[in-house]
Amino acid sequence: MADPVIDYDDVQGTILRGYRVDLARHFILSITNPQAAGRLIGALVDGSNGLPKITTTRHIQPKPPCFLNISFTCPGLAKLGVSTAQLATFDPSFQLGATNPASAQAVGDIGSSAPQNWISGLQDGAKVHILLSLWVTESVPVLESVSAQLRAAFSGCMTELYVQDAHALPDNKVHFGYRDSIAQPTVIGAPATKREAPDDQPAVKTGEFLLGYANELGGSYKVSPPELSTNSSYAAFRILEQDVAGFDAILANCAVQTGLDTEILAAKICGRWRNGNPLELAPDAPGELLPPSQLNNFNYVTGVAPSDDTLGLTCPIGSHIRRNNPRNGAVNGTDSTHHRIVRRAMPYGPAYDPLQPVNAPRGLTGYFINASIHNQFEFLTGDWNLTHLFVKAATGPGGSNAGNAVSNISGEDVFLGINDPADSSFTLAGEGPRGSGNTLLTGFSRTITTRGGAYCFFPSITGLRYLAKLPSTM
Repeated sequence: MADPVIDYDDVQGTILRGYRVDLARHFILSITNPQAAGRLIGALVDGSNGLPKITTTRHIQPKPPCFLNISFTCPGLAKLGVSTAQLATFDPSFQLGATNPASAQAVGDIGSSAPQNWISGLQDGAKVHILLSLWVTESVPVLESVSAQLRAAFSGCMTELYVQDAHALPDNKVHFGYRDSIAQPTVIGAPATKREAPDDQPAVKTGEFLLGYANELGGSYKVSPPELSTNSSYAAFRILEQDVAGFDAILANCAVQTGLDTEILAAKICGRWRNGNPLELAPDAPGELLPPSQLNNFNYVTGVAPSDDTLGLTCPIGSHIRRNNPRNGAVNGTDSTHHRIVRRAMPYGPAYDPLQPVNAPRGLTGYFINASIHNQFEFLTGDWNLTHLFVKAATGPGGSNAGNAVSNISGEDVFLGINDPADSSFTLAGEGPRGSGNTLLTGFSRTITTRGGAYCFFPSITGLRYLAKLPSTM
């Protein structure tokens, strides 16, 4: 079957392509005048009144100095005039919103990460209506100039609740020191990119990221009215504060427990060395950075020794990258292609220097994009990151005497889990029946705290034009 033909001019750009920029600013907005807000949306779609134009998936040459995209929460769509009956056709988790207790519980936003502790303006999901995101190639003056234009346009139609800035770190790393954005899914029909080499991982059907196309379940996600359906998408916006000093302390303590080097432990916990090389391809040392065509070109189960890693002897089954994409490993429910997400996130806050540590908020912020928040973002977080019970029983070429996959994973994800020193656990697998050769890392706290979030809907350009006119009909 031929790949679907996507109208790139109708899809907001951040869904299907990364902008590869150095700066970002996310405006969290509340609509005060729906009619005036509609006119502003229309101006942003057309790039009129001196405002920047909403960026589409169509590549622009030469590369522009900035990119702009807009999304809406469920209360935001209601404020613009989308009816209750129409909103009932949207993703169920989107309808609830990120601050709903059930949503928060599902993704581990409890305790210090609970919505009532979120950054100013984000605690009350009913007031969060629009997320307007500005990405700037590298110029701070451009960021400030365009921000001033946008803020002037907000006057009389919406209130700025909060603004979250972000900036790229050298070598595309996050504050924990790992190279990021390596294993993005290949979306069928998405535009080709020169900087992301293809790999041998299964391409994911378009409908996992765009409404109106076939998804991995054989159906398609749609909403009402039809103007908001095809070429639209959902996302979870997250502000995730990273405790770098705390993570370094975990590595130091675990080194004492195990006698292993801290960098080996950091690689085992993530599944990749900090330079980005995966353990499956560089099991003993990070080595020189592999070419892009190899960084994501591996599987965990081959059925043939010594390359088979069913038991997680090389890359732990509970490692961050293996939990979030089990690849061809045996897991409960459907396979990993049904639950992929696109990540469009950048670090925020000052870089961490262990020799001169500064106690300042720092972390990762941005969008986790999918066509079903419930089946993708929430499933990935709740079923794979917050539990170890998703792994099916499986033995490798050595048979049951060498071990079983279900015995070689414990606890929650070290980065995204709700870890408490009283019961946290991470398994370093060793050969032996029923986990007898394993080593457990214990006694660590959570390393990431949620500081804000929202469930968003990215309309197509057609959908934005519809929304721009909708308030005038109310």
